[in-house]
Amino acid sequence: MRKNLMLLEELQELDLKIDGRQGERQALLDQLAELDRQVEEARLAVDGVKSELTVAEEEKRGLEANLAAEDENIVRSEARQKEIKTQKEYQAILKEITAAKKQKGELEEQLIQKTGQVEQLAADIAAREGDLDSLEENLGDRKAELASALERLDQEIASDASAKAETAKGIPASLLKRYEALRLRRQGVALVVARNGNCSGCNMNLPPQLYNSLYRGDDLVLCPHCQRMLVLRQDA
Repeated sequence: MRKNLMLLEELQELDLKIDGRQGERQALLDQLAELDRQVEEARLAVDGVKSELTVAEEEKRGLEANLAAEDENIVRSEARQKEIKTQKEYQAILKEITAAKKQKGELEEQLIQKTGQVEQLAADIAAREGDLDSLEENLGDRKAELASALERLDQEIASDASAKAETAKGIPASLLKRYEALRLRRQGVALVVARNGNCSGCNMNLPPQLYNSLYRGDDLVLCPHCQRMLVLRQDA
């Protein structure tokens, strides 16, 4: 059993190293995802302003068409003035021209405002696209660093996994299965040291008779409190 426990200790060290590196790997993936999110957020912001510009340009064209129509109405009404024969008809045409000119003035004011909006949106897009380009360039270097770190971690994890598989070959299948089940239930730590009368896994007192079994090293001894496997150090 002593040999099996030694192998389990080696296995757990490798498992904990792999767990730690997997945690580092996930942190790097989270950082990459955050960088992608920042770029996507900036890109969506640009697209949003572009949509606003499309609407504003369409509204501007509508105002220009309406203004052209009012100009035609004014020209047509002024031409009809020459054909007027009665005062009543003259007053009606004059009223039409006055209303059309008023409408034209309002349209011109709206067109000025809309043109300003279009120009402002176009400038905003240009600035945002410049910021997006700079962001992608700056984050590109960081993403390359993270990708390199990921590649290194993957190599280390693969190396540890290979060593783990080799170590596991020397452990009886039933004991290995028990170890893996404990790891799942105990936050990755299945094997702990008994020291100073306590279990170092849960810090609870151990019955004195357990130490006799631990000293003999013939049987697998579990902590009666946390059920982790116990191992006794020579200096414990």
